Amino acid sequence: MSGKLEVSFNSPQCGWMSIGFDDGATEFHTTTAHAPHKRALAELLLILSDLLNENSANNEYVLPWNRNPEEFDFRFVKEGENLRLEIYQYPTEERESTERELVYSHQGKIKDVCGSFAETFNQLYADRETDEFEFNWRQPFPFREFEEFKKKYQTDERELDR
Repeated sequence: MSGKLEVSFNSPQCGWMSIGFDDGATEFHTTTAHAPHKRALAELLLILSDLLNENSANNEYVLPWNRNPEEFDFRFVKEGENLRLEIYQYPTEERESTERELVYSHQGKIKDVCGSFAETFNQLYADRETDEFEFNWRQPFPFREFEEFKKKYQTDERELDR
């Protein structure tokens, strides 16, 4: 049985960022690149915000991310209050579905999974100047999307406390 999801996005260096997912039962760690999917962080925050929206018609989201030459898909599947996160790796940028490999999977409550990402993004935000985020990630921090996610997550947390 898996436990609480821990998500780590470490300080970017030279356009690369080490990321990790660990739930006590399984773990996955890799480095990712800032390009060619330049909006991956912003899009991830938008997906997380939408997952917290009970009125969203979407139940599945796929976020392309890259390492070079490998590619990844982060797949989020919403099933009621539960969320399944799957990470698929492709051996090349060709993204042939027959060649992909499931390298990580986690199932948990939407609020818990989003909370794990919230902790990670809060840390990235807090360290952005010290880590020279924009210089080292080769693109700006996704401020607007981060603020939107934070508001949605905090609103969701307040509603859960009632």
